[in-house]
Amino acid sequence: MPSLSSMQNPSVILYGPEKAEIEDRPIPEISDGHDVIVRIRFVGVCGSDVHFWNHGGIVKHVDPSVGLTMGHEASGTIHAIGPLVTSLSVGDRVALEPGTPCRYCIQCKSGFYNLCKGMRFAAAPGPPVDTQGTLSKFFRIAEDFAYKIPDWMSLEEAVLVEPTGVAVHAVRLAEVKAGEVVVVMGSGTIGLLVAAVARAFGAYRVLLVDILEKKLAFAEGFVECETYLSDADLDVKGNGEKLLKQLGVDGVDTVIECSGAAASVDLGIHVAREGGKYVQTGMGRPRIEFPIGVMAEKELTVKGCFRYNAGDYELAIKLMSRKLFDVKKLISSTSSFENTTVAWEKTKSGQGIKNLIQGVQD
Repeated sequence: MPSLSSMQNPSVILYGPEKAEIEDRPIPEISDGHDVIVRIRFVGVCGSDVHFWNHGGIVKHVDPSVGLTMGHEASGTIHAIGPLVTSLSVGDRVALEPGTPCRYCIQCKSGFYNLCKGMRFAAAPGPPVDTQGTLSKFFRIAEDFAYKIPDWMSLEEAVLVEPTGVAVHAVRLAEVKAGEVVVVMGSGTIGLLVAAVARAFGAYRVLLVDILEKKLAFAEGFVECETYLSDADLDVKGNGEKLLKQLGVDGVDTVIECSGAAASVDLGIHVAREGGKYVQTGMGRPRIEFPIGVMAEKELTVKGCFRYNAGDYELAIKLMSRKLFDVKKLISSTSSFENTTVAWEKTKSGQGIKNLIQGVQD
C-alpha cells in the first residue's frame, strides 16, 4: 500500500465481509453553493459498522466490484466552503450530521427529514447510488449539517454528538416529563446516552437493564441511574416482576428499548404501566415475536425511532455543554487510520464502549 502522505484523499473502502482496503479517492468538490469540505479528524465505530464488517451490509449490501467508503460518526475542521456559505468559516471545528435529505418531499416539508426516501446517509449502499462515508481525509456535506462545536469540546468528544443526537431523538419521541420513572433496555452507547438525556429531561428515576454486569457497573458511574441485571433463570414475567419490585412500582411510565433483542423488547412491554409509553430505538433482527396482547391490553403508545431529526443535534450539543454527563468517559480507545479494522474488531468483540479512529495525519 502506498503511504498515506502520497494520497490526495485516503479512504477506507469495504468490498465485502472482512474485506477492506485503504485506497486513494478523488477529493470531493463543492457542487452546491452551500457545500463545505470537511477535513475529517475522528470517526467513531458504530454497531452498524460491525454488521457491515461481518456481513458486507445490513438491508443493502456493498457492491464488491465497487466498494464503499465506510464511517458516519465524525468530526473535523472546515477545509473549504461554497460561495453561499454564511454560517461556517475555514478552520471551524464541527460535528457532522452524516446525511442529506432531498428537502422537497412531503416528509422533509413536514419536518420529518429523517424519514426522507431520498436521504443520502453516509456509508449507505445503493441503489440508486452509493453514498460515501466519512472514513476519508476529506468529506463533503451541506453547511447546515455541519455543526460548529463550542471551544471547550474536543474533536474526540464531538464524535459523540451523533449518538447523543439519537438519544435526544428517542427521549423526545417518548415525551419524557419531569417526575417520570423511565426504564432503558440495553446499556450500550445509545442506552447510556438515552439514560443521561432522560435525566436531563427531568425523569425522577431512570433504570438501565442489561445482561452483562460489567456494563451496568459502568453505567452507574456514567449517569445517575439505577440498574437491573436480567436474571437468566427467570422468564419474562419473572424478570418483570423482579424489576418492578426493585423499583417499588406497578409499572413504569416510559420504556425506551435500545438493544433490539427480542427478550428485551418483550420485557420492556411487560414492565410498562397501563397507558404508558414505549419507544423502539434498538435495531435487531428484521422480525421478532412481539407481545401484541400485552401491548393492546395496556393501551400503550408505541413508537419507532430512526436516527435524528430537526433540532436533535442542536439540543445534543446544548446538553453536552451543560456537562450533566461526561461523554469522554465513553471513549475507550483510539486507533490510527491505518488500523481501522482493529477498531472494528474491538467493537465486534465487545471491548470498550466507544472506539474511535483517528483521521489521516498531516
